[in-house]
Amino acid sequence: MNRLLKISTTKSTASFCRILAARYSTNTGSKEHIDGLVKDKKLVVFMKGTPDSPNCGFSNLVVQILRMHGVKDFQAHNVLADQSLRQGIKDYSQWQTIPQIYMNGEFIGGSDIMLEMHKNGDLIEELKKVGIRSALLDQQEDENKQG
Repeated sequence: MNRLLKISTTKSTASFCRILAARYSTNTGSKEHIDGLVKDKKLVVFMKGTPDSPNCGFSNLVVQILRMHGVKDFQAHNVLADQSLRQGIKDYSQWQTIPQIYMNGEFIGGSDIMLEMHKNGDLIEELKKVGIRSALLDQQEDENKQG
């Protein structure tokens, strides 16, 4: 039991340290800062603009796909407001385009990957893995009840 408690405490401490690093890091493009933004988070989007006002078509596409799935609770970071973060996230993921999507700290891809996952149904499963139920499942259930 002590070993289990120690492992749990260690994970909690590491998570807390990442949050502190993200909050108080002066270099928003640093690996430590970005770790704090994406680790232990269900869904994070680095985009141009905000979900309410996307500043590019690709960022808008990601927001629209998430809305179709009923996803409202996610963190979004406007890279246009912070050039250090904009370059830092590209270096962090080794992916040069924005938007970028992370689930449970794992880089998923950009708008093209999100669109493909939406089309082939994989997005429903990926959302489920992070504890988010897609609204499209409810829509399918309603259609099955009516049909």
